[in-house]
Amino acid sequence: MTEHDDNAAPRAHDPDCLFCKIVDGRIPSRKVYEDEELLAFHDIHPWAPVHFLLVPKRHIVSMAHVTESDAPLLGRLMALAPRLAREQGCNPYPAGGFRMVVNTGAEGGQEVHHLHVHVIGGPRPWLKG
Repeated sequence: MTEHDDNAAPRAHDPDCLFCKIVDGRIPSRKVYEDEELLAFHDIHPWAPVHFLLVPKRHIVSMAHVTESDAPLLGRLMALAPRLAREQGCNPYPAGGFRMVVNTGAEGGQEVHHLHVHVIGGPRPWLKG
């Protein structure tokens, strides 16, 4: 069984995970926001003028691994995203806006197996999407 299996035991930290290394400061990032539970940082290959990732500091493999106990954390993440999107340069709703994307599993396009939300916005056209 690997950390990516649905039955894998959850871990608070994975020493081999790219995003856990960023959370720990072992890999540098351009931080957008940080508190005790969440970290936001710019994507290294942005698709749009605004493109950052919001990650829980605790290692959650994917949305497929989220449990009811994660609801408060994910609620905070969802409530924080609009504020950070505006602060990073997304134009106001309704003419402006942003996209939030969560890839889950191989068929969902997930490349890093640590739950993360892409927040993407800014004037179009975008590189992707």
